[in-house]
Amino acid sequence: MRDRSGISGDQTSEAAMAGSTTPKETSAIRQETARELSKVFGLDAAGLNWPRAILFLDAALVPLMVFWAIGHEQYLLSALFGLLLAALDDPGGSYGHRAARVAVFAAAGAGLTAWAFGIGGAAWGWLVLSGAAVTLAAGLAVAFGTRRFVTALLLNIWFIVALALSFQFHQHARPTSHVWAQVLAWSGGAALWLAVTFAGWLIRGRGDRPQPVAELPGDTARQPLTGPMAAFALIRAAAVAAACALAFGLDLSYGYWIPIATVIAMKPSLEQTTLIAAQRLTGALLGAAAASLLILLPAAVTGTELFAVTRGLEVVALVLLAHAVAIRFWNYALYCAAVAAGVLTLASLPHRGDYAVEGYRVLWTACGVAIGLGLMLLASRLAGHDDEKP
Repeated sequence: MRDRSGISGDQTSEAAMAGSTTPKETSAIRQETARELSKVFGLDAAGLNWPRAILFLDAALVPLMVFWAIGHEQYLLSALFGLLLAALDDPGGSYGHRAARVAVFAAAGAGLTAWAFGIGGAAWGWLVLSGAAVTLAAGLAVAFGTRRFVTALLLNIWFIVALALSFQFHQHARPTSHVWAQVLAWSGGAALWLAVTFAGWLIRGRGDRPQPVAELPGDTARQPLTGPMAAFALIRAAAVAAACALAFGLDLSYGYWIPIATVIAMKPSLEQTTLIAAQRLTGALLGAAAASLLILLPAAVTGTELFAVTRGLEVVALVLLAHAVAIRFWNYALYCAAVAAGVLTLASLPHRGDYAVEGYRVLWTACGVAIGLGLMLLASRLAGHDDEKP
């Protein structure tokens, strides 16, 4: 029997069965989706650390008040990164050992800061070459121990951020940014952490203290530089070079998020890279949505009200970053959301009329993660082919 369209009932039934899924298949899909979401939003109760967040917030209020007083907020991010990364690199132990280690870290960071802000106005090829060189050196640092690799990775991330900020400052006439002032801001942030730890050392009776961020590896034992280690360093450098070429060569609006996302998303294994990519993309979406709502607040105010709301949003951004410090090892997706919301809010305040920044940030973050993940997939495929060779 055929209907008016000329298609038999049996044919219709077969097409419907072919284009549908059984309840069992639907249940399997839902279970797989739930498993993936549980990985992205999985919580580690032991990773929640509010005292650490309060300590960061107390310290971060110092540069905020200083730059409020002198009216040069363009140096605030350098100071905050100097403070935060010095705290992350603090190895614990005796105060003399801690001070020496943080001082060396601060000096290395100051040199990279001067390098990054010094070439921000150069041809984009120099930015690509510099980003790739620093990333390659950071990747090869794994031969000096896991702890030193983490230190190099922190400096690598800051160099890419500083390079992006420098490029943006050279694209706009205001606000003016001086290289020496950026170096001073970074060094001041690191010195502030030394002052905080010195006060804590005196208050606690001058005894040895544990590593502030105990979750970070502390192994400093050297290991031979194997082929896979060198290959991974080269892959990271190539990924950052490609990301920098897109961001700076094409002069994309807020394109500097591409290399930042790339260098952060790539991890030593493909499985880790895939999970980190999913968490970072999710966090970027959540953080961009939160920042969009926040920067809409001063849209219809002027005068003293605008001044008050702007200062209030800067405090909110610091609170968001403090939450990020607390939940870094609790859940990486939520950590990325807090960081994105805080940094986007600070970056958007000088350009309150440009509400497309959040969309650009999410788009370029996705591109950066795709570059890193794509190269890792390619490396994994090539490694698989090598394993199959007799």
